[in-house]
Amino acid sequence: METTPTAPITGTDALDASFDIIARQDRAEADIAALRSDVDEVKARLDKVARAAASRPAIGAGGASESAEIKGFVDGYLRRGRESEVKSLSGATPGDGGYAVPRAIDAAITAELVEISPIRAIAQVVQTGTAGYRKLVATGGIASGWVSETGPRPETGTPQFAEIAPPSGELYANPAASQAMLDDAAFDVEAWLANEIALEFARAEGAAFVNGTGINQPAGFLTAPTSAAVDGVRAFGMVQYVGSGNATGLGSAPEAKLIDLIHSLKAGHRQGAVFVMNAATLALVRKLKTADGAFLWQPGLVEGQPDRLLGYPVIEAEDMPDVASGAFPIAFGNFRHGYLIAEHGATRILRDPFTNKPFVHFYATRRLGGQVLDSNAIKLLKIEA
Repeated sequence: METTPTAPITGTDALDASFDIIARQDRAEADIAALRSDVDEVKARLDKVARAAASRPAIGAGGASESAEIKGFVDGYLRRGRESEVKSLSGATPGDGGYAVPRAIDAAITAELVEISPIRAIAQVVQTGTAGYRKLVATGGIASGWVSETGPRPETGTPQFAEIAPPSGELYANPAASQAMLDDAAFDVEAWLANEIALEFARAEGAAFVNGTGINQPAGFLTAPTSAAVDGVRAFGMVQYVGSGNATGLGSAPEAKLIDLIHSLKAGHRQGAVFVMNAATLALVRKLKTADGAFLWQPGLVEGQPDRLLGYPVIEAEDMPDVASGAFPIAFGNFRHGYLIAEHGATRILRDPFTNKPFVHFYATRRLGGQVLDSNAIKLLKIEA
């Protein structure tokens, strides 16, 4: 049996093979070094995030704050009344201006308000640096026209604007705690104060955003002037309503009126629109059925997903009126476009241990305004024949 002889390995071939092995080893080591560098970079970023999360003060969820500012404010001023622990507003004395609430506590109060006050959660909220906040609203676009290639270009019409200045007032809360409670280390002053202020603020502002008179308080969207005229015919600032067809209730075909209400809103506003009503009206609406027996109401199938009526989310606001003659029990619209809330500055707080001994009062204030921004973005259902 003959075997095919193999070519002998010369010195040059062996050297080239060695160089190839060494090159592959160098590339492997370079790849490993680059991978280790990437891992070290990712680990450094995770450590940085973990340190930032660990140093963030726990607001409204129990436990002591690790922030020096919050700790000084809570332990020094709220518990013991040490005015040296906080900075006054523009150098003012406590009787003149009070003290600014640290940013973290103010953020906790705002978060509680969003959860409690439904209108705040769906409206447009702006932070203002002045009490006299004003906003321009474009009520008409720039005119245009068609011309030939060489024809003259006449001047087009100018855009139309309207100015709104949301009426505002000072919202205040005055919760109290005994000095013994404040001296108790187990009593979470921080969470208690945020929750108490949030609840008292939410009750007042929730009513004002719906039914506010505009005198030393926001103007509610139900107190705006109303008209049955369609968009483009009504004056700026007037909200359109759709009649229910019945003098005392939702009528014999309420689903048809709700569909009319939906489509009275322009298509651009319907993206993000919601229904707003109170619990009593909601109980009536949930019983409505179509001609084939299907409920108009569609409960949310996933936790956190809102219930829907004719495909749109439903917001429950107890300050909306009940179904009654001449009332507006149901609102539908894009409140992000239609209602403006203007907040001036942060929450301010003044510690008062003298007025009602042995209780310590915490007088908190916030400047707040509100008004209908775009009256075309909100529609109302009116109970009328």
